[in-house]
Amino acid sequence: MFCSRVLAKELITVLVFGVYAASARTAWSQDGESAPPRYDATWDSLDTRPTPQWWTDARFGIFIHWGTYAVPAWGPKGAYAEWYWRHLQQKSYKGATAEFHEKTYGKDFKYEQFAPMFKAELFNPDQWAEIFAASGAKYVVLTSKHHEGYCLWPNEHASRTWGRPWNSVEVGPKRDLLGELTDAVRAKGMKMGIYYSLYEWYNPLWLADRKRFVDEHMIPQFKDVVTRYSPSVIFSDGEWDMPDKDWRSEEILAWLYNESASKEDVIVNDRWGKGCRHHHGGYFTTEYGAGLPNADHPWEENRGMGHSYGYNRNEDLSEYRTGKELVWMVADLVSRGGNLLLNVGPTGDGRIPTIQEERLRQIGAWLAVNGEAIYATSPFVRTCQWSDGTVPEGDYKQHMSGYDVLKVLGMAPVEGIARKQALFTAKPGVLYAILPIWPGRQMRLKDIPTTDDISVSMLGLEGTLTCQRDGKDLVVEMPELTPGQFPCEYAWVLKVAGLRNTRAD
Repeated sequence: MFCSRVLAKELITVLVFGVYAASARTAWSQDGESAPPRYDATWDSLDTRPTPQWWTDARFGIFIHWGTYAVPAWGPKGAYAEWYWRHLQQKSYKGATAEFHEKTYGKDFKYEQFAPMFKAELFNPDQWAEIFAASGAKYVVLTSKHHEGYCLWPNEHASRTWGRPWNSVEVGPKRDLLGELTDAVRAKGMKMGIYYSLYEWYNPLWLADRKRFVDEHMIPQFKDVVTRYSPSVIFSDGEWDMPDKDWRSEEILAWLYNESASKEDVIVNDRWGKGCRHHHGGYFTTEYGAGLPNADHPWEENRGMGHSYGYNRNEDLSEYRTGKELVWMVADLVSRGGNLLLNVGPTGDGRIPTIQEERLRQIGAWLAVNGEAIYATSPFVRTCQWSDGTVPEGDYKQHMSGYDVLKVLGMAPVEGIARKQALFTAKPGVLYAILPIWPGRQMRLKDIPTTDDISVSMLGLEGTLTCQRDGKDLVVEMPELTPGQFPCEYAWVLKVAGLRNTRAD
């Protein structure tokens, strides 16, 4: 049955791709509409493409790092387990990975021998999709291939240039993992995207001739995965060794925006060549950082729940963010106009670790009550309300900046340093004040542009709350609740309706 599915999908892909360009143009003219915009293969043109509204509204997505590195599933504390092969070869982190590898698998055990061991025998794409939907995520991004080059779909280019079976249909699971999860995720109403590494550490063609690698391997492989699965998100990576011209990135994106089946729906990130980050692309990325300060350009923070993207058996409970921290993180990032792409690292046999599932369901429980303050919102005139004290400078854009949301939020200053008392999001005429800490009997919202028709409520509770204006401030009487009456465990949301101005611009 599986072989029939793959062959049928390949046949459909060929037929659809062959007639797509012609049919797309005629469809526009038949509807009596003007032709869709076309983009030149220049950043000046490509950067004018509008951000798809679905992505701006979504605010929360799931990242998945899964490949042959899920078999050893190990890295030194603070390291990325998906970099196992690189750490092994370079003896980085003081040779800890090499020491582990030799002790566990033997000195002569080669990395490619993990591929047959990557069986994914417990992988249930419908179960994964249910968990992701329950988290409240609106999109999912899977590593179609990481820097190791191993593909999670039946790609011939991988096996040809590596000189051995190097995709999940030919070796390992013997399944189209990307295709199966794509179908399951879309069946749950979520958008499906891919992570795609431009370079591959030890691909023989990459090591021998980088131009040929781009022309003969990377570009046709990229077009293959896009044509087969029509991803709504493309998270490019592994771009830093060469400038975008050498990757032919502008040419690739012009094809994506003009010709591919994803052209209406897709959004791409900013990792398309050395120097591109935070300069070009559909959205800017930060990684284990603070995100960006405002919504001047679409952006997304991506990170794991612990220190690694790929599953790391060496991480313990103390290294995982709690459900409360992750909810605070979502609210903090969205208040500044960003998205969160939160990573899941499945095991080699295809399971989502129980602790990661628990964290996702905790986020989902909060969003089920308070999602109105997250989805399809915009930044308020101010992103937050600070307590007294010195407002700290934001450590934005930095990779692995050490940004700790626990040290940023609170009702009172700590050692003279201000804390965020409320995180603000907005919709037309409405302010949402997300309170990370219960303020007591009253909450004073400072400098709120109210009208005579103001009303305040708490998401998850019926009725309105008593409030009064005090100069430019709005003082809200907090409800008196017993423990079982609270609408959620943390981060309570006040909805203030009847505002004169909510726009950050």
